[in-house]
Amino acid sequence: MKSKIVCIALMAALMLLIAFPAAAPAAPNPPSPAKASAPAPGPHPEIEAAISSLQHAKEHLLHASHDFGGHRVDAIKAIDAATHQLEICLKY
Repeated sequence: MKSKIVCIALMAALMLLIAFPAAAPAAPNPPSPAKASAPAPGPHPEIEAAISSLQHAKEHLLHASHDFGGHRVDAIKAIDAATHQLEICLKY
């Protein structure tokens, strides 16, 4: 029963982590003056923190002594997919 609650809590936390940035409204783009080149994008500490958190969660799952009814493998795959998407975001 305890492991089931832990698994549900972990899955809920991952869903919130992935869904929250997508639910935040985007800031309107100000009109940009015509320039020869666009400015380089700045650092994205929130995305880097999200990647770090996902890697930390993955490490916990990889070293867990229980497979949580097969959900651990699915959670690791979801973490890998989310990390990949965030790394794509960093390129912009």
